[in-house]
Amino acid sequence: MATIRQEGSRLIIETTQFQAAIQTEGYVSGVAEGSFVDRKSGAHDPGFGLLIADFLLEPGSDLATTPRDRRYSHGDLYHGNIPKRYVALPQICTQAKRLPFEITRGADFVSVRQWHTWDVPCPPYRAGSKWEQHLLFPDDKRWFLGWDRFACADDVASVAMRMDMPGHIRHHGGDVFRQIYLSYHGTIPQHEFHQNFPPDAKFRYKRDDRRLPKRFIRAVQMDNGVWLAGMALDRGIVTEAWCHQRDYVCMIEEFGRQKVRAGEWIGAVHLVGYFDSVHEMETVFDAFHGAKGLDVSTSGWKTTK
Repeated sequence: MATIRQEGSRLIIETTQFQAAIQTEGYVSGVAEGSFVDRKSGAHDPGFGLLIADFLLEPGSDLATTPRDRRYSHGDLYHGNIPKRYVALPQICTQAKRLPFEITRGADFVSVRQWHTWDVPCPPYRAGSKWEQHLLFPDDKRWFLGWDRFACADDVASVAMRMDMPGHIRHHGGDVFRQIYLSYHGTIPQHEFHQNFPPDAKFRYKRDDRRLPKRFIRAVQMDNGVWLAGMALDRGIVTEAWCHQRDYVCMIEEFGRQKVRAGEWIGAVHLVGYFDSVHEMETVFDAFHGAKGLDVSTSGWKTTK
């Protein structure tokens, strides 16, 4: 049976297959650093947390006329030459500091919803864009689901939300993992990440609506052989994704990148969990392929399209 309890600012989730935790204060959103533990293999996530939420961005081709505090950093080894502008700030994970939460308990799952209103204006856009995240933990699976969505305070011609998916990988010369798998690229040996390189140097994903990948899966094979994978179940919602080395393997994803009207919600459903093979990941992806939302109540849950 899946259970959840609160210990101070931490929500502790226990299921038959894994343990996990959610921070409601401090470094917030997603599943907390090192807390996602696979009971079968003993593996735990090697980064700063899973499905961590950041901010909203738009393309920034004319940065010369953009105020400096609206420019996302670019032109260096960590960020590459990918100019963008902020649409909504602050960065949720590091600066929101505290997130309200709502718990739903079912017969074979627990779920947590958290939310935040971005309160820093990014002219010409007003403050007041909204974000919420639903994390759902089934009892008998080695994975969980996350539904992130946002609504802008203003009309925006092209906006995307940035998050970690599944999460970054902290390592020293590849000491904690064997290889990385990107469904749109293939497998990458860990020695490729021994030296820093920018996100636009290699392994960068950019959406091409004429040729979407069959599946959108990003995974790391841990040193004990188990895979920790993250999947965007609606493969067309992902606009850009990075997998580069910046003292750690940085696994950024952006979803949306479309015209939205004020108050219109845009969302993405991700599945994150432990797997024994790439084939197993693909089988699970195919079972939920195309999911765009989550419907959760005390009587049960389902993905929606």
